[in-house]
Amino acid sequence: MTTAIERHARRTAGYEQRVAHALALLRAAATEHRGHVVQASSLGVEGMVITDLVVRHALPIVVATLDTGALHSETLELIARTEARYGIRIERYAPAQQQVVHFVRQHGPWAMRQSVELRKACCALRKLEPMQRLLAGHTAWVTGLRREQSEERAEVPWRETDAGGREKFYPLADWSAEDVWHYVEVHDVPYNPLHDQSFPSIGCQPCTRAVADDEDFRAGRWWWEQSGARECGLHDRPRPVTA
Repeated sequence: MTTAIERHARRTAGYEQRVAHALALLRAAATEHRGHVVQASSLGVEGMVITDLVVRHALPIVVATLDTGALHSETLELIARTEARYGIRIERYAPAQQQVVHFVRQHGPWAMRQSVELRKACCALRKLEPMQRLLAGHTAWVTGLRREQSEERAEVPWRETDAGGREKFYPLADWSAEDVWHYVEVHDVPYNPLHDQSFPSIGCQPCTRAVADDEDFRAGRWWWEQSGARECGLHDRPRPVTA
């Protein structure tokens, strides 16, 4: 089996400039929001690249993640491996256990397969509510979304104000998959071994599968849903009001 690095890592034109620009954005976030900026990492490869940049350049940015209670064992192991590699503590935010128990009792362990509404309710319980606690006390946050990832993300800016009034930074917005994996290769960045098994996007275990070479980056997320944006709501962007 070839690794994700072997499949995707390529040095492309403008790579050094994109790395420099990503670092400049991270430094701007750290300077403008000193002590109040957090990286919300999904522990996907993009998030790992950002964590490496943060630690490598000693930026005052907290690294945090959501432990939904339904993550792959490989993802949980990556948390410990990352902490050991970089000498940091990744803050973890979990859903309210009693609410999870109630939801599962009421709708069953596979509620997310029954309807889009129940899937989104599960995401709200396991992700959106803990995310509010993760962001509490911070005036800015950093995420690894890239324009190339999906149609819904094609217009991701460098920075914007989110619906909660916090500034949100996207340092990898213009990076390609080749850029990401080249950075991983050059700097020996730890990553989730599921990427080697053709999981380009990794979420909760019941809601993520491997994808074929000709499938979309997000095809492995909630694949049983026939249409609509395959997003959980964490990165919903403010929409302009039109008449």
